[in-house]
Amino acid sequence: MIVTSLEQSEMRPAPAASGRPDGGASMRGTRTALGYGVATALMLISPLLVFAPAALFQCALRNGRRVAWGAFTVAVILTAGYFIQVANVSTALASSRMAYASLAALVLSIAVPSMAALPLVERGQPFGTVLMFALTGSAVGLGLTEVLMRTVAGFSPFAIQVAQAREMSARIVAFYRDNNARPDLVRGVEGWMESAMQVLPAWILIDFSLIFVLSLMMVGRLKSWRTFAANRTVVDQAERSYLFRHLSLPEWLLFGFVFGGITPLATGSPRLVAANVLAVVVFLYLMQGLAVFRFMLVKAGAGAVGTIFGFILLALLCITGLGLFLLAIAGLFDPFFDFRKLKRKDDSHESHTD
Repeated sequence: MIVTSLEQSEMRPAPAASGRPDGGASMRGTRTALGYGVATALMLISPLLVFAPAALFQCALRNGRRVAWGAFTVAVILTAGYFIQVANVSTALASSRMAYASLAALVLSIAVPSMAALPLVERGQPFGTVLMFALTGSAVGLGLTEVLMRTVAGFSPFAIQVAQAREMSARIVAFYRDNNARPDLVRGVEGWMESAMQVLPAWILIDFSLIFVLSLMMVGRLKSWRTFAANRTVVDQAERSYLFRHLSLPEWLLFGFVFGGITPLATGSPRLVAANVLAVVVFLYLMQGLAVFRFMLVKAGAGAVGTIFGFILLALLCITGLGLFLLAIAGLFDPFFDFRKLKRKDDSHESHTD
């Protein structure tokens, strides 16, 4: 017994002299923060943006929250340097301003909400809870970006995006006219494009929601997450809570759906706000319906071929609109009927991958 105690004591690292932190550990933490910071910055300025939150989550799970904040700081500095360079080389004033607006949007709507959601991830909070927390932060970040640019630079990034979207809409309508499309089809395209203009903020938030969904799905597959969940006291089923098929939105989102339902009755600004809320909520319920569909495929034991066939069939139904309707209905009523029985404590721990 004494020998075992001595062997265990020999395996422990000796404390640094005078109570000071270990210099080697500090240097390793600094190098790790730099490495993750550079990788996150490269993701923020490239199409790999969808995995930028996952990089910060991974850094925190493996190295601790302090190192993750260091990586966040490095990423923000490098990203700022990139967009400042873009603004300096741009000859058009509007392009230069949009570079600064893009920087503010990335930091305030992606990086900051990711770090704010980090404690929820560490506690293994449900997929839908983390997603809605981060998405709410993104909405606040977009609002702050608009206010900041109007105050500091005297211009509206949203107004520029609306102008660009209208220009693209005019090109699409002109394409149909130039190719001798039926007048009723041209009018239908014009009406659809006009409706899309009214919910432009919702399209931006939908893009951000996909970023957080994909990043959380990646976290659920990382070995560091499984190790972290095994060594920490987190909520039940934490090891698999970030699989897509377990995406379950908070029940309070139903109030957003009810609020969005006033769109046909409202006018002016309340109508626009309600329409944007409704668009985001419907998309989120579509995602939850898709998660239910994925769960049913796993429960039925569909292999790779069966899963591919199932999604092909679903895609064909979505083309007709029936598939989208069924997914939205499944997602909307899942909080009431719990189709996947996620709230049951005797839920089995299968090991399928999404």
